[in-house]
Amino acid sequence: MIVKKLISGFSKLTKDQKLSFIAAQMPNGEHIISELKSFWHQDASVQKMFDEFSENTLTNYFFPYGVAPNVMINGNIMMVPMVIEESSVIAAAANSAKYWAGKGGFHSEILSTVKNGQVHFIWKGDFGRLKELFPQLKDQLLQRTFPITANMQKRGGGVLDMELIDMTSKLQDYYQLSVKFDTRDSMGANFINSCLEEYASGLRAFVNDSGLFEGEPLQVIMSILSNYTPECTVRTWVECDVKDFADIDDSLTAEDFVWKFEKAVQIARVDVHRAATHNKGIFNGVDAVALATGNDFRAIEACGHAWAARDGQYRSLTEIKVEGGRFHYSLTLPIAIGTVGGLTSLHPMARFSLHLLGNPSAPELMQIASVIGLANNFGAIKSLTTKGIQIGHMKMHLLNILNMFNAGESEKLLAVEYFKHHKVSHNAVAGFLSSIRNGHVKN
Repeated sequence: MIVKKLISGFSKLTKDQKLSFIAAQMPNGEHIISELKSFWHQDASVQKMFDEFSENTLTNYFFPYGVAPNVMINGNIMMVPMVIEESSVIAAAANSAKYWAGKGGFHSEILSTVKNGQVHFIWKGDFGRLKELFPQLKDQLLQRTFPITANMQKRGGGVLDMELIDMTSKLQDYYQLSVKFDTRDSMGANFINSCLEEYASGLRAFVNDSGLFEGEPLQVIMSILSNYTPECTVRTWVECDVKDFADIDDSLTAEDFVWKFEKAVQIARVDVHRAATHNKGIFNGVDAVALATGNDFRAIEACGHAWAARDGQYRSLTEIKVEGGRFHYSLTLPIAIGTVGGLTSLHPMARFSLHLLGNPSAPELMQIASVIGLANNFGAIKSLTTKGIQIGHMKMHLLNILNMFNAGESEKLLAVEYFKHHKVSHNAVAGFLSSIRNGHVKN
């Protein structure tokens, strides 16, 4: 819809008023209102909570909530919740999980759980003098945030370190106060940002108001956490003998499959076009777990893609090693994820997801998300190097196409049976439905 003039005060309207305003701009407005309201939660108190998650809320937007069973992680078998709209992602994760469960499952370890943030500032003063007085400044800053950090410290977390960084080689007069944090089971964005804003005020006062420095005042540009967390990292892998892939595909020997698989991964290491799609397949799984548990999948993706380009070229996030008849395939991923705070505590489905997972700690959830990412990636490369990606994907997409053509239940049953033996495409489904609707049943 195109609105002819700027809207003033829209956020101050009630939800019903917002719905009425939008409906008035569109044809069939009453039907639109009815349809949007049909997605409201039947419990008004729950709906009110949903409304308050974001701004200008009109209704709820449904995504499928599914599970991948038989996920073996470090010897424990789990059922992992996934929220995603893309056909075949959950099926691929489930198939890979069951396949690897017969070969010892997935292995995962936490490499580190450090997060970071920066106070970015511009200053023309004596940086050497500031560094000389930094121990004094650091003590003052830590004292300043003690009311914020006390509870986190009791849980074993808090501020780990801080340092001054000279960035003037990249931007004139630009410096950072860089701080490392351990936020335990929370993602920690609010905790980190609250600390950084206090550090910014303390830094500004120390330089501008203490009388210890001459010249122009220090100017804080911003204080904010970084979503790039290269020290909050998990490593996940699968391994088996090459000969164990003898059952992978009727058209390939175990050795031929592993050779093709290895080449596919190597291509994703050197070609950015393939690397982007390769990594997207990983985030199919990671994002689905993040959404199911009420976590920030945009932050997770931003970090992962930055990590993939850390040496100056965007590369695959996975690595492969085939030596001495052993296949070893791994994913190393920085991922800041939480199990307390934010929507993880408020959203009823996020709470259910964490309960389904056995109420994991944040490091445990890091492992679970990375395992599902590797499971999806393995499934995609397995399909690409054997029968092709479209056969399995389009079989899963078949119901979407049938729904586009308003197929009835009996038509769906006939179509599913028919396309077990025929290639799925939009035109093929249209032709099949046309034939049976005209009384001609295809075989």
